[in-house]
Amino acid sequence: MNKICPSLEAALSDIPDGASIMIGGFGDAGVPFQMVDALIAQGAKDLTIISNNAGTGSEGIAALIKLGRVKKIVCSFPRQADSKAFDERYLSGELVLDLVPQGNLAERIRAAGAGIGAFFTPTAYGTLLAEGKETREINGRHYVLEYPISADYAFIKAYKGDALGNLVYHKTARNFGPVMATAAKCTIAQVSEVVAVGDLDPETVVTPGIFVKRVVEVKPTPTHG
Repeated sequence: MNKICPSLEAALSDIPDGASIMIGGFGDAGVPFQMVDALIAQGAKDLTIISNNAGTGSEGIAALIKLGRVKKIVCSFPRQADSKAFDERYLSGELVLDLVPQGNLAERIRAAGAGIGAFFTPTAYGTLLAEGKETREINGRHYVLEYPISADYAFIKAYKGDALGNLVYHKTARNFGPVMATAAKCTIAQVSEVVAVGDLDPETVVTPGIFVKRVVEVKPTPTHG
């Protein structure tokens, strides 16, 4: 099965309005910027975005938000020095925020991929983030019940990939990519290089092809490696 798509446009052509999309990255590391640009060009709106942050400046997720294409964002770090797009849309009531502590975000995504129904965590107990959620005392410690986070699509960036969808990552660009790939109905991987099947050392493959539906080669640019 050849999962290589000829272009980002082809890979994203079927994304509908109202879709939920996980977007990998931590800061700028591992963010599939070119794929987000292609999504902007594609036109889908009323999106739910699940990511570590709400973007900065005027590109990537920030650009989607600025254009009014995002109705809800699920993230752990929405505000930073240059998060003007998020600030404007959120303060005007045009954008819904679901704030999730970073560890919880990663584990809730991982739980979705692993088929875990829910889990208890001490994170956020006794805070506003735990209001309305089930709590339990276990061995003298208080916990909050959290549920998995899944999505229709996952946009992730990898270093190399093959036609079967096997992926390897480049250092810290790995971040949320592996767990997001397991938790979406359709994972689309932007890779810097497509290699022949068999060229990847099996011991270095982080995301097996079974979790990936589409692979697109996007050559690095001076701005985005």
